[in-house]
Amino acid sequence: MIKLMQKFQDQKGFSLLEVLIALAIMGVVTTAVFQVHIVQHKNYMTQEDITEIQQNARASIDEIGRNVRMAGNELPAGLEALEAYDTNPDTIVVNFMATGCDTYLSSPMPQPSAELKCGSDVSCFESGQWVYIYEPAVGIGEWFLITHVQTGANHIQHNTMSLSRKYDSNSLLLGLERVKFFIDNASDPAHPNLMIERLSTGPQVFAENITDLQFKYRMKNGTVVDLPIVIDNVREVQMTVTGRSNKPDYEAKTGEEFKYRTFNSSVFLRNIL
Repeated sequence: MIKLMQKFQDQKGFSLLEVLIALAIMGVVTTAVFQVHIVQHKNYMTQEDITEIQQNARASIDEIGRNVRMAGNELPAGLEALEAYDTNPDTIVVNFMATGCDTYLSSPMPQPSAELKCGSDVSCFESGQWVYIYEPAVGIGEWFLITHVQTGANHIQHNTMSLSRKYDSNSLLLGLERVKFFIDNASDPAHPNLMIERLSTGPQVFAENITDLQFKYRMKNGTVVDLPIVIDNVREVQMTVTGRSNKPDYEAKTGEEFKYRTFNSSVFLRNIL
């Protein structure tokens, strides 16, 4: 029995001080690991935020440029290729023929509300589509909404709206595009968006957190202006799009600041001579 007691007494354990020291060291190491993780996570979120800003801004300037490049394509006389608004953020409207869909009136309209009797296939038109009617002899035209297309009879109806006048035979019906780009910073001031508006769809969000849209126009004499007076003299459209992070940087030294990225591009107008 005495030998057994001596055996247990010879086995040593950890003292309270040693345990406390070990816990302290473990706490320091754990804190360091967590700090490294937090820094890495913040860096990841920052990079993800910047990537999203760049994607939105680049997609915006690419889409605007693609439409502006088409400005004036196969338009009738009297319909401007561009409509420019120096509204800061700026607004631009682009008109062009995109699909090649067109026809003509085979007989004159007896009244402005009459259906349109066409002289060629109208299957490329569809209900709910906005089209442009133009009478070359007098140089007059307007937009209207198609309510029904009778492909068998080649008739087009516009029951919800009368035209402003009776159009004569050989007047043209053109499936044109009218596209508007602008910044909506009124609906939700905390999250301004780039809007794209077509006659057939109305305003829609194209890209979120786009804060600024600026246009400058280089004229055929080489001058660059904010607002062109004669659209036919525009040769190049210079575009600037600014995107912003979705949330402010609360750790910024000067307060709640957002991250911004700005992209520039330009388009030469090949359809305006």
